[in-house]
Formats: sequence, C-alpha cells, structure tokens
Amino acid sequence: MTATIGLCLLLGGKTTVIAASMFTLSWNHSVQKTEWRETWAVTAAGLRLTEAAVESSGAGMEPGANAVLRDGWWVWAPKLPVQPRLTLAASGATGGGWTLCHPGGCSEIGAKVGENVVLTPCP
Repeated sequence: MTATIGLCLLLGGKTTVIAASMFTLSWNHSVQKTEWRETWAVTAAGLRLTEAAVESSGAGMEPGANAVLRDGWWVWAPKLPVQPRLTLAASGATGGGWTLCHPGGCSEIGAKVGENVVLTPCP
C-alpha cells in the first residue's frame, strides 16, 4: 500500500497537515505591486513547481521561457528541480503574506515580518 502524501505547513512552531496533492501560492511583488502565482504538486520526492503566472512584467518579474498571455496573465511551466521544502520569509515590503490555496480553501500565511513558514510533503 502506498502512503498518502499531504502538505505539511510549519508556522510558529506548529505543524498543520493539509490533505492536498496540489496547492497554489500567490503574493504581491514588493516593487511592482502586482500578483505572482505558483502552482505546486506535492509528491513523495518533494514539491514540484508545475506552473507560474504573473499579471505583468517588470523589475524581477520577467515571465519565463515560453510564457503565453492567458486571460491577462503571463503563464509558463518553470524548469525547477523538485524541492524538498519551501521556506517563505516575510519581508514586510509587500503589505501581506502569501495566499495558500488548495481544494479545501484558501488562507493567508506568513503575514508578520520575520515570520517564517516551511512547506514540505508529509505522509
């Protein structure tokens, strides 16, 4: 029998398990003030970035190779190795944290300056 993979979220010394095999992170770029979105797959090998999208290009927000304009967003499939974890650190420059969405809903994470969030796959 294969173990079920979920998403583990470590925030403030507390771990929350989210029953999801895919999730989306979105946030506002600190300089351009436009939204950036990434869709991730949760696998036994780690977290795999499947798609990235940005509302507009600008400083540090250039769309990736082969990006296409879809419904006002530049969308592409980044070439990034599977990641064992994502560590998010709030700078306070964006006016908020990240929005984490999965089939069960959405919530804001990492909104406080200096608040680190770690995302990993978990059984």
